Amino acid sequence: MTEKEVAELRRRFRQDKNSITHIRGCYVNDRGEILTQFDQPLSTLGQEEEEKMLALLKGALSGSQGKNLLDVAFSNEQVMEGEEHKLLMELRESQLRDENVAERFFQKVIEGVTLEENYLILLAYDTYDVPGHGKDGEEMEDSSTDVYRYILCAICPVKLTKPGLSYSPHENLFHNCKLDWVIARPALGFLFPAFDERTANIYNALYYTKSPEDNCQSLADVLFATELPMPAVQQKETFQGLLEESFQQQCSMERVLEVDQKLRETIAQHKEEKQEEPLTFSQKEVGMLLRGCGLEEEEDNHFEESYTQSFGQETLLSPKNVVENKIQVKTPAVTVQVDPQRAELIQTRVIDGVKYILIRADEEVTVNGVHIHIS
Repeated sequence: MTEKEVAELRRRFRQDKNSITHIRGCYVNDRGEILTQFDQPLSTLGQEEEEKMLALLKGALSGSQGKNLLDVAFSNEQVMEGEEHKLLMELRESQLRDENVAERFFQKVIEGVTLEENYLILLAYDTYDVPGHGKDGEEMEDSSTDVYRYILCAICPVKLTKPGLSYSPHENLFHNCKLDWVIARPALGFLFPAFDERTANIYNALYYTKSPEDNCQSLADVLFATELPMPAVQQKETFQGLLEESFQQQCSMERVLEVDQKLRETIAQHKEEKQEEPLTFSQKEVGMLLRGCGLEEEEDNHFEESYTQSFGQETLLSPKNVVENKIQVKTPAVTVQVDPQRAELIQTRVIDGVKYILIRADEEVTVNGVHIHIS
């Protein structure tokens, strides 16, 4: 799915936009025991409660593609005969009204979730009368091209509030706040089927994880029986190791910064050209980028072996997941952060046999918030 398609669905989760009639849910404790289940019409909720419920569901469509939102692909065999895919289809076809199907689904989720706290499984079924687009690209509300029927699942931690004081203006008094259980934003979730090219694609789903460090592969195993992409944080750490392995003794700051700059230029160009498909690099494209930064033939052979061992030969890499917001130069005692646009301000030097990090300081300099003079 593209960012544009995800954004189009996110706009559905408003009171005047969606066609959700009811919410089905399951409240589970930290030992994986079901405390209660419910199937509640949205119309029974007050306006504020309904808005908060829709916001929780919309949270399972938030974040960045490739980092929080991951495409899941089913094989032809899974679609034809797979038990996991069959269960998702039954959920959708039943519009969440079949208690036995819902119960089987909840047990699957409980089997795969690794949260160490109480949590709520929320399920919603929606039908979207997809509007057509005019020649100018604008939506035509009265021109429907398709009806997209989908389920959205949000798995939300339930946290105990902290004790404290509250003030009541009506009584002009302070009171102890009562401890209460509050539903937090989703930690995990998914959309099925995917909304590809603005229509249902039963061969794909969209998986959500709040944490770029842990995508909860165990949940994907029981729901989709498929391997998720490497978590974003792990991708970055693995790519950093790949650069060290590939360049070896030639892994200088200048080369690392050149790789970083080329990645940023590619991301900027992709955004400028308004390409809808998420930006990814294959092994071949990563190799071409490194060769453009001085990777020699002998090192190139080592790169291919290292890439295959680190990511797998067919794995696509997301450049957004491997670049830092700031360029960071770090020693055990010192950390320096530099704006990527001003990378030329920093150099490494060896002076009289001693290694130094040099930072050009033509502009104002502060130490502990105090402006200093360098003479």
